[in-house]
Amino acid sequence: MGNNGEVTRPVSTRAARLDQVCAAAVEVARAGITEVDADDVGDHLQVVAEGDRLVTHYFDCRLAGYQGWRWAVTVTRVPRSRTVTICETVLLPGPDALLAPGWLPWQERLKPGDLGPGDLLPTSPEDERLAPGYLLSDDPAVEETAWELGLGRTRVLSREGRADAAQRWYDGDHGPTAAISTAAPAAARCGTCGFYLPLAGAMRQAFGACGNFYAPDDGRVVSADHGCGAHSETLIEAAETAVEDLPTVYDDSAVEAMSVSRAPGSVESSEPAEPYGHS
Repeated sequence: MGNNGEVTRPVSTRAARLDQVCAAAVEVARAGITEVDADDVGDHLQVVAEGDRLVTHYFDCRLAGYQGWRWAVTVTRVPRSRTVTICETVLLPGPDALLAPGWLPWQERLKPGDLGPGDLLPTSPEDERLAPGYLLSDDPAVEETAWELGLGRTRVLSREGRADAAQRWYDGDHGPTAAISTAAPAAARCGTCGFYLPLAGAMRQAFGACGNFYAPDDGRVVSADHGCGAHSETLIEAAETAVEDLPTVYDDSAVEAMSVSRAPGSVESSEPAEPYGHS
């Protein structure tokens, strides 16, 4: 005999045939949607064969806030029976369904300004922005303070934490690309302003706090190349407006004679004229 080794036959995948009895049971499938009122179930959209004598009917959903969603009702029947029964009913999103944003952990959903009075924001023990206080923090100011006081914080900013904060401040509203900074004169930079208070430690070279009461960044951390119009050396010279002395114009082209009447007895015509002034 010849070699009778294993013979593998390819498995053919046959598409499920649509059962006509289950496909015709549209009203049976509609009646199976009992979670909502009948008005919330719209038109019949399609029927899909899921397997032998197993089909799913799709209906439009009219619930508010579920635009593009559809009801899916799966029905079946036993062999040689024309009685259709319901397997399950579910609400599914369609191709153009309005979906909620993907779920994110609360740590990733937080944004600056979300923390309000009375709120607590715990920091993860594995936060890479922090390092244990007994390690060298790579910041001379932190080491000097801990040495002088004989104290130490449980955790301090790590190198990654300082780099992250510095980049965030530099790219934010208090960096060189802020609208108020680009509109300020080129020489009006915070690093040369008398109201600029440099930070201590490794941040000193690039950041400080604004101490100008009239500046929009007062009390905030700004970059050294940030700027505004309230720079301490901003001077506005008053423009000198010359006023020309106009010549006095006399109009003597016409002389009008006027008669002066004297009251009776005020001055005698025979009396000599009085001298000017008084003795």
